[in-house]
Amino acid sequence: MVKCRMNNPASPSIKKTIPVYQIDAFTRRVFSGNPAAVCPLDEWLDDGILQSIAAENNLSETAFFTREGGGFRIRWFTPVCEVDLCGHATLASAFIIFTRIDPDMNRVVFRSRSGELAVERDGGGMVMDFPSDPPVPCAAPAALVEALGIEPVETLAAADYIAVLPSEADVRRIAPDLRAMRALDRRGVIVTAHGDNCDFVSRFFAPNYGIDEDPVTGSAHCELAPYWAARLGMEKLSALQVSKRGGELECRVNGSSVLISGNAALFMEGAITI
Repeated sequence: MVKCRMNNPASPSIKKTIPVYQIDAFTRRVFSGNPAAVCPLDEWLDDGILQSIAAENNLSETAFFTREGGGFRIRWFTPVCEVDLCGHATLASAFIIFTRIDPDMNRVVFRSRSGELAVERDGGGMVMDFPSDPPVPCAAPAALVEALGIEPVETLAAADYIAVLPSEADVRRIAPDLRAMRALDRRGVIVTAHGDNCDFVSRFFAPNYGIDEDPVTGSAHCELAPYWAARLGMEKLSALQVSKRGGELECRVNGSSVLISGNAALFMEGAITI
């Protein structure tokens, strides 16, 4: 079973007000895409407080960032633990920098546990430069087949297990056994297939990280884009994550990077008092 790094919740010993924004990422409109909370910080707080804020927000990810040098340092927390990489919350953080913090900025560089991550404006949207994580073929673990209730056409592994299914309809109808999925030794499970009206579709499940199903997962496309680019013989790919909320992404494989394009919409802004 894979485990994420847990941070013990802490009781704050200070009174502080922190800006908070809720952004729907990989969409042009609210109530779709993947919601993320974004909290710009003047300085880092205790990890336990950061974890408690993420748990209180109860979204798949809360991003925190501070200024560092000429860029920013970013960290991401699920309701139960910190993670090494998150696409939609990075897109949401860049959106806040471009629209609220520094509207004259056209490119932002985040330093993270996964290295430097650049996000640029692109017309009305944004493009993220993320590290490619090409998956390799593997045998389907018994727990994966049990969890999905279907034998994948192909199984691959990178940060996650990737189960290639026969059709988009199979991806849409899958109702996994999350208990069985918790026995797996990767971050999560991606199910994918060739799309009916796009190049590929996917869904993403990570119950060990407190995320039964993530609505739209940017980091999963660091694995999916290299696979589908090689399979389809294409450099630029259109993708749909066909969760209940759904999300749209454009991907381009660029050597050791995957360029992931998307939009974002502001849903809510306020302040946290601790």
